[in-house]
Order: sequence, then C-alpha cells, then structure tokens
Amino acid sequence: MKPRRLFVLGAAVFALAALTRAADERPIILATTTSTQDSGLLDVLVPMFEKKTGVHVKTVAIGTGQALALGARGEADVVLCHAPDLEKKYVADGSMIDRRAVMHNDFVFVGPAADPAHVRRTEQAVAVPKKIADAKATFVSRGDNSGTDLLEKKLWQASGVDPKGAPWYLEAGQGMGATLRLASEKRAYTLSDRGTYLAQRKTLELDILFQGDPAMRNAYHVMLVNPAKFPKVNHSGAKAFADFLVSAEVQDVIRDFGREKFGEPLFFPDAGMREAAE
Repeated sequence: MKPRRLFVLGAAVFALAALTRAADERPIILATTTSTQDSGLLDVLVPMFEKKTGVHVKTVAIGTGQALALGARGEADVVLCHAPDLEKKYVADGSMIDRRAVMHNDFVFVGPAADPAHVRRTEQAVAVPKKIADAKATFVSRGDNSGTDLLEKKLWQASGVDPKGAPWYLEAGQGMGATLRLASEKRAYTLSDRGTYLAQRKTLELDILFQGDPAMRNAYHVMLVNPAKFPKVNHSGAKAFADFLVSAEVQDVIRDFGREKFGEPLFFPDAGMREAAE
C-alpha cells in the first residue's frame, strides 16, 4: 500500500478511535424521582459511579411520571423510579428495556402530632383518606404524577372520596422534600416515602401516623431507554450505571445508607428480586 494511503487509513482509524472514546465518555442523563435525591442517596452513589467509571452523571430529579416521560422521548439515558404499574407500560411499548429491581422502602402517612383526623387509630391504608376527608383536615398532595402521587390517588379512589376542589386539599406540584415542608408549615397531612421523611425529619413538625400496610410498599427499579428506538442515547453509559446499581458493592451501600445518621436504613436492597415479590 502506498504511503499516502497508509497515512489516510491511519488517520481514519485514529479518528474513529477518538470518536469511540468520546462516545464512551459522554455524560449520561439519569431521570429519577425526587426521593432518591432528597434522601441524599444519590449524593453517595453518583460520585462512587463517576470515580469508578469516569462517566459523568447529569441527574434530573422530578416526579416518576415525568421521569418516565423524559425517557420515553429519548431525552434521558437511564431511569430510576418507583411506580411499577406505570413502568411496565413503558417497557411494554418498547420505550424502556432491562427493567431491574434496585431497592425498596415504604410509604407513610405523616401529619401533625395532634392528629385531628385520628389517623393513628386506622388499621388499613385505604381508610386513612376517608378519615382525613371526614375531618376536613388539611392534606397536601404532591400533585405531580410521581410514584407517591399515583399511590395517593389510588388510595383516594379506593376510599370512595374525590378530594379535588375541596378547600382542605392542596396540591403542591413539587417534589417530596418541598411537599413535606409545605405540609409541616400548614400542619397538614401528606403521604411520603419513608426515606425522604427520615432524611428531613429534624426540620419538620410532622409525625408518622400510619405505616406498615403491605399496600404501602415502595419499590424502585432501574430501566434503560431503548437504544433501538432512540439511537442517540448513551446506552453503554446507561447500562454501566444500571449494572452499578445492582452490583453487590452498591447493594451493600444501600443496605446501610442512613443507619448511622437516622438509626435505621432508608432503603432495603432488592437486586435480583423476582417480580412476584414486589
């Protein structure tokens, strides 16, 4: 082969290698629910991942419904959220792939210590909304189509009460941390994931008033945005992040996260958990 052709071929190979490296090193966009951010968990996990892989993570912490919609438009690379029924719809339509369990905690009803609606005396989660409605006690909803919001709406429906438009029913339209702060200011009830509540408990005038119903389980899954549908996503970086979340090392971090500061873990590891156990 002539020297000129060798030079051109070598330059092309070098350019391809450089592009491949650049693609591998592109940041990944993580769309996730606010609870993973507000609880402080991502402040631990993201730096661990970036140090291990050299891949930067851009986190967009919004309601689960919005996070999934972002992924379904190809505007994120990987999604970490907590609305199993909604997640399965996106997997079924081909927007998301490789859905895997990461962790769980549970939801709790919190409110003022005086408990004017007598929520503490309630035996089932489905009865809590009706007690609040009957007492016309102020309730703050996230109102953001998040996993928390979807469960709340499901419980209202099951209780036979439509709170929309009631003067005691407020919609924050914000994440979990902001909703808790508003509920505290209003001396109101709200539904929260346990992790965010525990992380912010010292700044709130809210007590856990109802907990422990199996209907309040809060499972988190990671999914990849489908590269066959959205070729421009950073699939390799997204897969590396998803694999990282379910690795034994990270599952151990999740198992202990919050234990020292709050006296109990904020999440429980679920990697490898079967769907039937959700």
